[in-house]
Amino acid sequence: MTSSTETISGVVRRPAEPTQILAAGELPPTQHFIAGQFQAGSGSETQPIVDPCTEATICEVPQGTAADVDVAVAAAVEARQAWGRKLPKERSEILLAIADRLAQNADLLARLESLNCGKPLMVSEDDVASSIDSFRFMAGAVRAQTSIAAGEYAQDHLSVILREPLGVVGVVTPWNYPLLMAVWKIAPILAAGNTIVLKPSEQTPLTTLKFAELIADLLPAGVLNIVTGLGPVVGQRLAEHPDVDMIALTGSVNSGRAVARAAADTVKRVHLELGGKAPVVIFADADLAAAAESLRAAGYWNSGQECGAGTRVLVHESVAERFTELLVEQVSTLVVGEPTAGSDVEIGPMISKAHYERVLGHLERAQSDGARAALGGGALAGQGYFISPTVLADVPEGAACTREEIFGPVVTVETFSTEEEAVTRANGTPYGLAASVWTLNAQLGHDISSRLDAGTVWVNSHLALANEMPWAGFKSSGYGRDLSAYALDDYSRTKHVMHSKAR
Repeated sequence: MTSSTETISGVVRRPAEPTQILAAGELPPTQHFIAGQFQAGSGSETQPIVDPCTEATICEVPQGTAADVDVAVAAAVEARQAWGRKLPKERSEILLAIADRLAQNADLLARLESLNCGKPLMVSEDDVASSIDSFRFMAGAVRAQTSIAAGEYAQDHLSVILREPLGVVGVVTPWNYPLLMAVWKIAPILAAGNTIVLKPSEQTPLTTLKFAELIADLLPAGVLNIVTGLGPVVGQRLAEHPDVDMIALTGSVNSGRAVARAAADTVKRVHLELGGKAPVVIFADADLAAAAESLRAAGYWNSGQECGAGTRVLVHESVAERFTELLVEQVSTLVVGEPTAGSDVEIGPMISKAHYERVLGHLERAQSDGARAALGGGALAGQGYFISPTVLADVPEGAACTREEIFGPVVTVETFSTEEEAVTRANGTPYGLAASVWTLNAQLGHDISSRLDAGTVWVNSHLALANEMPWAGFKSSGYGRDLSAYALDDYSRTKHVMHSKAR
């Protein structure tokens, strides 16, 4: 159902003349990638891939079947022993070669990501750079793993801890960061010695397929396999497949629940990185200008289609009016447009018509519940799925827009009176992925951050990430760790071998 929210005044910057961001020959093969080569699947149905800036169809890719998954899993099973037996040094060298190959094709990958997702080039370029660094970090981390020291812990027995691959890992990735979220899974899974069958989002598979094309000669056949298609078919089969040893998903809470249920029958490991509703707790002594400037990026990066975005401001009532003014000033300078309209474009469209209408529905409901659009509040006119960067002020406590993940360019502002109220309300959502605290009082920053139910808490910052540090959440935001050496633990198993040395 289309939302009744009206379009608002605002400008979507578009190129003066039609501009092609990608040549036709630069598109990846639109087939599954199995056993080291692209191949047609068993089904006949296809999925149109739509440019969200123009609503034009870019190409079509296969809707994979359970039979296609079975073929891919068989290839991964065949490859797993040889890959798992490679020395860490050997796997590390291959990961470094993959990083170099991505770096050589960084411009192509960024342009393809922007075409498929509508992302500003600055966002896509950052995604590619982060992907390259992820491979380089994991290449080093796999050669520097530690565990409990070998030693005599029982009389006359020597204990040794072995770290082993799990085997075949099924991966399901989302549409908001197609390449980067795939890499967050692929790099540690390969580093740990596993093989992969990956299902990209049916809306944004192009950079994942291009990745496979670019690095096909660097990996043994069957180590990385990609099957395109729908979650209830391809994702479901991956989660329930008896030869898949683990399923790892980045996506919505509902998708996570479905995967966990399907994985239960085979008692396989499950890794879930799900949604978020990150609170931004701003105390009276905070540097309000710095907080507003930070949220200009942290609340609206990737058009707010970001699970760690600072979307929910809780600001002390004594400074709420001033902070809202500063935030509106900052957000009003964001440049909305198509990726071909200039390197300074910062906000692109929503990924699809369905998601565009969903975000507009959230805005309509929020304003009917009493929130005031201090900036934006609706769609931008013209083709494409563009929504104006929005600041919702005077948001009543408990409003749906403060609890549900909108996943668009929307930041809500509500007030609090006491520390206890701030913490209670910040924790009062089903999510626990990320949060931030803003105060110039060091003791207060340490105390409040320790009391927030979030896997990552920033103090006087928001949405800064490092490959050396883990990323994941609590509660409905899932479990398991992306990034850092903790990810290698997630995708490995430990075995205790005890040798009797009695004489």
